[in-house]
Amino acid sequence: MLNLDIALAVVLKRKRHLSGFSQEELAFRCDVDRTYISLLERKKRKPTLSVLYKICDTLDIKLSDFVREVEELMDAAD
Repeated sequence: MLNLDIALAVVLKRKRHLSGFSQEELAFRCDVDRTYISLLERKKRKPTLSVLYKICDTLDIKLSDFVREVEELMDAAD
């Protein structure tokens, strides 16, 4: 089973790229420090639910869809 932190980082980076945002632009739109997105994608920080919701809203995806994709990635690694 893939580690939750790794799966979250992979999905976040994938979704950010698909949306065309740089880490800096996403951070600005989510009102977090510009290095925060990088830290999340490098598995150095864990987002709060409210920050994860802001990220998903900015990327125009449902939080539940994001979490589902994280779970699917974890399950696929089994």
